[in-house]
Amino acid sequence: MKRISISLVSLLAIGSNLYAGGTFSEPVYITEDFVQAEEVIVEQVQEVYVAPAVEEYITPVIEEEYIAPVVEEVYIAPAVKEVYVPPVIVTPPPPPPAPKDIVANGLYIGLGFSAARFNPSCDCSTDTDTDTGRISKIRTDKTAGIIGRIGYDINQYIGIEARGIRTNWKSNGGKVKHAGIFIKPMLPISNKTNVYGLAGYAKTTTQGSLQTVNAKALAWGAGIEYDLSTDTAKKGRYNREFDGAGDQEGGLGVFADYERLIQKSDSPDLDTVNVGLTYDF
Repeated sequence: MKRISISLVSLLAIGSNLYAGGTFSEPVYITEDFVQAEEVIVEQVQEVYVAPAVEEYITPVIEEEYIAPVVEEVYIAPAVKEVYVPPVIVTPPPPPPAPKDIVANGLYIGLGFSAARFNPSCDCSTDTDTDTGRISKIRTDKTAGIIGRIGYDINQYIGIEARGIRTNWKSNGGKVKHAGIFIKPMLPISNKTNVYGLAGYAKTTTQGSLQTVNAKALAWGAGIEYDLSTDTAKKGRYNREFDGAGDQEGGLGVFADYERLIQKSDSPDLDTVNVGLTYDF
């Protein structure tokens, strides 16, 4: 390009010189000059030719939309804070207290009426009619008197008793004295009723015109008691529903019994029926 610029300037200078002299002379163009100029231009063009920049196609960047992968949701149970629970210690209930021992206050006393029947079992004359002088044979004597008793019920099934009988009202001159100590087996049949037996050892004497008796022998009997008082039972090792045991309330009662005063071979028949009142402490 530089060489082309110089040739053009030269041409212009030449032209100017021609016009400046007042005479315009058409410039003479030499073909060689044009050819050289073209060659120079071509040469310069070839040297300077720069291929047009080819615009590089750049693929537009497409912003890829991020799609999060589908994650299957797994349920995770929330962590539960462990709380210490102390063990429950079960304390067994205390054993029930042992039944209280009840000191039995089974003491009782009694007083009553006694009717005695005495059969001496002999053919002896026992009575003489003062008016006629006739002698009659007496086989049986009936007399009456009083009975006293004192006893202690050890429990509701057994007790001991001491009793004495004395007849002062005589039918045919006979008097009876009796005293003994007895074992007393018992059986309560209701809250207030008790049946009992008597078995013991006693001394019995008789006085009068009949065959006299002075013997120490076995004696026995049976009877029934009925409680007239109101009892309050107590809890304990021993209890009974009527007076005379288990440290219950004292009170009155009634009794009735039969007693064979002498139980001995070849002895006369001597029996009593007794009724009366008792008081339980």
